[in-house]
Amino acid sequence: MSGRETAWRIFARELNASSLEKRGTEEMSPSYVITPLGTMVNRVLLAGVLVEKENTGTEEEPMWRARIQDVNGNFFLNVGRFQPESAAAMADLEAPSYVAVIGKIRTYSPEEGKVYISIRPERIVQIEEKDRNLWLLEAAQCMWNRLLKVREAVKDPDAGINDLVSKGFTQQEAEGVCMALEHYGNPESTVYLKTLQSALRKLLPENEVDFGLPEDMGEYPDEMDDEVDDNVGTASAPSASSAPVSDNGNDMDKEKIILGFIDRLDPGGSAKGAPRDEIERLAAEEGISANEVEEISDSLMDKGLIYEPNLGYLRKI
Repeated sequence: MSGRETAWRIFARELNASSLEKRGTEEMSPSYVITPLGTMVNRVLLAGVLVEKENTGTEEEPMWRARIQDVNGNFFLNVGRFQPESAAAMADLEAPSYVAVIGKIRTYSPEEGKVYISIRPERIVQIEEKDRNLWLLEAAQCMWNRLLKVREAVKDPDAGINDLVSKGFTQQEAEGVCMALEHYGNPESTVYLKTLQSALRKLLPENEVDFGLPEDMGEYPDEMDDEVDDNVGTASAPSASSAPVSDNGNDMDKEKIILGFIDRLDPGGSAKGAPRDEIERLAAEEGISANEVEEISDSLMDKGLIYEPNLGYLRKI
């Protein structure tokens, strides 16, 4: 394949929900992570707030780990000696600050079906808020286009790649959507609509952007053709009768449960931390979904109670 792979503008929530990989079969052929919306990702262009960084190497040979936050998720970066330009840039960056990153996707699979995603930066630079906002707009537009593509695809469950191409999909779009629908099933559109809502609230804070989504959506088995209309202004939302009411006390209880799991799995406060997949397994026994664990852990990180010392591990501060 000639040329460099597309650097996708993609939100962390969509990227981190991915568990499907397509490995290159020939020498130098690219590999991809397939997201639930059918994006075939090899490289990304992201922007957000650098909220933490850590040198896990030495002063002579630094190895940086970093976390960058977008509207409601986190990107994880690993920078080593094979990225000298990015390593030098990381040394000069202070947290918190707005940054932009171009990089390649790297995956880690501790078990079959479980994929943790990090980014190996090709370049990282400090930016201004207006630059981050431009990225938010571009990423929101790209996500919305993907939502519409998937909505079109699920109208005909029997449609194959050639059928989608005949409807105006590119070959890569058709291939990605078909693989995503087969692997993940119909995506939960409310998750992605809430991400779009969060992005627009940052871009238009004075307009009180509201899609009518409940603040605590819980787990909805939403299908694209039920939830997504032809534009954001008419995107339907779960009915009031089925929407759970936000319960701050319940959220606090769940945070205590997750903190308790971290204590149980990492009693001595080891350098490695508590494995996230084990936390998710224990949480499932308590009726807490993997998506909720992701949101709770993000909240605990924001509160400064936990951090991620290694990819796929959590540790109390």
